[in-house]
Amino acid sequence: MTKNYLDFEKPLAEIEGKAEELRAMARANEEMDVKGEAEALDKKAEQMLVDLYKNLSPWRKCQVARHPERPHCKDYIDALFTEYTPLAGDRNFADDHAVMGGLARMGDIPVMVIGHEKGHDTKSRIERNFGMARPEGYRKAIRLMDLADRFCLPVVSLVDTPGAYPGKGAEERGQSEAIARSTEKCLSLNVPLVSVIIGEGGSGGAVAFATGNTVMMLEHSVYSVISPEGCASILWKDAEKMREAAEALRLTAQDLKNLGVIDRIISEPVGGAHRGVGQTIAAVGHAIEAELKALGKKKPGELKASRREKYLKMGSQGLAA
Repeated sequence: MTKNYLDFEKPLAEIEGKAEELRAMARANEEMDVKGEAEALDKKAEQMLVDLYKNLSPWRKCQVARHPERPHCKDYIDALFTEYTPLAGDRNFADDHAVMGGLARMGDIPVMVIGHEKGHDTKSRIERNFGMARPEGYRKAIRLMDLADRFCLPVVSLVDTPGAYPGKGAEERGQSEAIARSTEKCLSLNVPLVSVIIGEGGSGGAVAFATGNTVMMLEHSVYSVISPEGCASILWKDAEKMREAAEALRLTAQDLKNLGVIDRIISEPVGGAHRGVGQTIAAVGHAIEAELKALGKKKPGELKASRREKYLKMGSQGLAA
């Protein structure tokens, strides 16, 4: 059972809650036999979970992508990479805790891993600024990508951000310039760059990490130029129109794969990544490793040219309707 249920999961929460109540009563009174009733409720909950997630609307996918129990960047780094050595600071202003990164190994492949970290509880979320990077975060990422390029290390980026931090201080320190420089650095790398959208891919804050040779998305993650709420506020002057905005933005992994914006969709367990954290992390690890091995066969000039061609083609030809 998950601790946090989304709005559309309320009927499921009731059934799973009743099953847990029966088991709690049985634990308190050993003479009670509730095994049959509990198993019947479990089967009903399993089927309801399948039905709920069979055809999620774009807005519901946004909710799943933001689920607080969904695995975050730190979880992936801890599980998939060995010899992880964190590197801090942009050598200019400060260290941005919303962006984490460093040297590591993925199996026998030395890599530079960079990602957004949202945090898991109130304290860590405040420390990580809810995954919203400031200019120094993007400049740290540029520094780490420079280092990777110099030592011929592939770069793995894990994207999970609502967007770049929109505060006054961030704007004063050149937020848009830092994002543009980070995107430019992604395009100029002579080493493989594999990006995975593991939750939210919001705005230029995501693009700055995800302009890769291969861009992958988890099945229920989202990737968009603006959040549905922000889009609704601008277009309809009403943030409550976020459902309509989510439909119009074409932000789901399935839509973006059809449009050619991303290259691959990584499946999630039934009920989302938060209901099978280990399974999800393993699937992401296999996908990254496969892409690194495939891209490792290409020459530096070829990697850079194919990446550049990929994004110029998107811009010149546009996207399919």
